[in-house]
Amino acid sequence: QVQLVESGGGSVQTGGSLRLSCAPSTRFYTYNCMGWFRQASGGQREAIAGLWTGGGSQYLADSVKGRFIVSQDSANSTMTLQMNSLKPEDTAMYYCAASNPRVCGRDYCCTESDYIYWGQGTQVTVFS
Repeated sequence: QVQLVESGGGSVQTGGSLRLSCAPSTRFYTYNCMGWFRQASGGQREAIAGLWTGGGSQYLADSVKGRFIVSQDSANSTMTLQMNSLKPEDTAMYYCAASNPRVCGRDYCCTESDYIYWGQGTQVTVFS
């Protein structure tokens, strides 16, 4: 059973940066999807970033493109979300998620339904 441990959340002023990390309890020895989702209080869950651990494909939502960077450390399967130029509208609970073994390729192919392992969430608050 995969467990995901998130870290890096907190409070930051507008324009600041935060780095979120998602570490699985055990390194993945097969390729799979890992992604970041966020949900503002009273809002819907939004997919904001993702990657296929086999490399070569990733996803960034339009709302964060140009400000956020998603990356992986293949040595320990840790996924990182570098968040820059944060805005108050980025305030949300951020969740890390992972899929069972999956094959993509050149094009990112992970969908929300693929994600069956979820972290507990880490709160990000951006002050005006």
